[in-house]
Amino acid sequence: MLDYEHARHRMVEAHIAGRGVSDRRVLDAMREVPREKFVEEGFEEFAYEDSPLPILAGQTISQPFIVAYMIEAAELEAGDRVLEVGAGSGYAAAVMSRVADQIHTIERHEELAEAARRRLEELDYRNVEVLVGDGSKGLPEKAPFDAILVAAGGHAVPAALSEQLDIGGRLIMPIGKEQRSQRLMRITRTAANKFEQEDLGGVAFVPLIGEHGWAEFPAGPVGSRRWVPELIAEAAEELPTPDRPDFGAMFDRFGDRRVVLLGESTHGTAEFYRARAAITRRLVEEHGFNIVAVEADWPDAASVNRYVRGLPRQEGEEPPFRRFPTWMWRNTEVAEFVGWLRTYNDQAADEAKAGFYGLDLYNMSGSIAALLAYLDEIDPQAAMVARERYGCLTPWQHEPATYGRAVLTSGYRKCEEEVVRQCRELLEKRLDYASRDGEAFLDAAQNARLIASAEKYYRVMYYGGADSWNLRDRHMFETLEYLLASKGPHSKAVVWAHNSHIGDARLTEMGLIREELNIGQLCRERFGDEAALIGLGTHSGTVAAATNWDGAMEVKTVRPSHADSVERSFHAAGKPRCLIDFARQPAVAEALALPRIQRFIGVIYRPETELASHYAEASMSKQFDAYVWFDRTRAVTPLAPAGEPGHVPDTFPFGL
Repeated sequence: MLDYEHARHRMVEAHIAGRGVSDRRVLDAMREVPREKFVEEGFEEFAYEDSPLPILAGQTISQPFIVAYMIEAAELEAGDRVLEVGAGSGYAAAVMSRVADQIHTIERHEELAEAARRRLEELDYRNVEVLVGDGSKGLPEKAPFDAILVAAGGHAVPAALSEQLDIGGRLIMPIGKEQRSQRLMRITRTAANKFEQEDLGGVAFVPLIGEHGWAEFPAGPVGSRRWVPELIAEAAEELPTPDRPDFGAMFDRFGDRRVVLLGESTHGTAEFYRARAAITRRLVEEHGFNIVAVEADWPDAASVNRYVRGLPRQEGEEPPFRRFPTWMWRNTEVAEFVGWLRTYNDQAADEAKAGFYGLDLYNMSGSIAALLAYLDEIDPQAAMVARERYGCLTPWQHEPATYGRAVLTSGYRKCEEEVVRQCRELLEKRLDYASRDGEAFLDAAQNARLIASAEKYYRVMYYGGADSWNLRDRHMFETLEYLLASKGPHSKAVVWAHNSHIGDARLTEMGLIREELNIGQLCRERFGDEAALIGLGTHSGTVAAATNWDGAMEVKTVRPSHADSVERSFHAAGKPRCLIDFARQPAVAEALALPRIQRFIGVIYRPETELASHYAEASMSKQFDAYVWFDRTRAVTPLAPAGEPGHVPDTFPFGL
């Protein structure tokens, strides 16, 4: 069991004192208050990392450093009376209660306020009062205050708050014209009508919602507040079912883009696969798209690519997508699309044929096997050298997540150098190999790149943090760039991946809080207006998912979307299927620019902890260029060996 007291002291030394907070009273308070008591169940082990964590109502508990930094900036004294705007979990108020005499904290979410009140009472912090209300108006009946700390960003300091400062009082608040980009300001009241301000640096806080903050709903043409679902209903372009020919035609507006990225809010929903297939068919047939790049392992997708391009199956080749999660690509929806792509290519000219490619890097063992098989045939001497070099990876090919432990010893640090050298040498022989079979070389060269990236990925994954995510998404983006370059200047790609990869990470808590990037962000940076980022979402239904990694697939019921989520606004709009094009609908784009929680379900789904484990905050209309909505959805139908009950039998290229 984690030694929380030890972790707490280590956090203070490394992340707070180590980053410049020097007020002894603040440091002592941070050492005393048990942060693990203020996070949601299941997140206790992360309580002493210097990062925000999710709490009730789609909110977050601020990272420890920023809590300490703001309290130090407020220059609290033992007898001070303090107002906090944004109680959250109650953690910051608890820390301040160890320094100042009386803390009044306001929270607009009643469930959060009640939970904070309960925690503080259980921990016997009797000098904290938790209230529910509009924090932008302050607490005039308790004023004046020696210090006011605002844990949310506003476009200006509310006059109501500055007026409630005592002479000599300090107000600490993030200020900025953009809702998620602010400067942390210290406002000191030096006289009845005189204030001084200091800039303490750039920060990114959630917006201050209230009468004197940002509006929760945008103003209408005559200044009235509009209900977001009403705006969605007005802006929505209703969609037919994905099996109708006119479904794909609704996306002709994106036909002139170089890259169209199609997301999904779950990895196991039939409507998402059918919608992406319908859009892709249209883009391939009518707009010249010739690359279908998916969030899947390269070697497995290469088997499908050989099939759709009419190329022979390699001798001894195993059926693709046999690794967890098999249902993600081995399902009837994908099989139907693959069958269509084969038929299309059979009738198309060589230059118009479309390929099916994997962007991901998980299957290190499959990549090594594919590369060696190619070298065995084309250059046996090179194959012998490659086997020797890849030997250091062999023990972990089938459990690659454990590889990070091995590279901690000096004997395995040389793997990266050898793998990169192998990749370089293969590429140096490009002209020779490509003259024999260009498509096969494309496959082999990408496998070499994949091995080098995967070695780094599994090493980084051992340490955790944003680095492993960033390495993976950079690899997927670089693979996409490689495919576009290999297919010529007129190549165009459709990308199928999860919303967490497709939506611009800079407009989500992924990027703003965890410093993670993704394919969507990189595509916008590289291609600008030539990239279209399209998210897909749902309110309720069923989904194919597992409870644990490498666990059995289950058909699970998707809980109705959370009351504070953007999905709930779409559900309330009353549209069974619709498209929102944010460029064409500025009013709804403005409404959905406000950060709200969104749902993200991957191959693991745990409904019992959904708010903590499957929701994250994001600005929808800035994250995506368009959004496709299915109010109720159903699970994909997996393929399985013949005779297995409840599943559809495998067919080539998926079957034996």
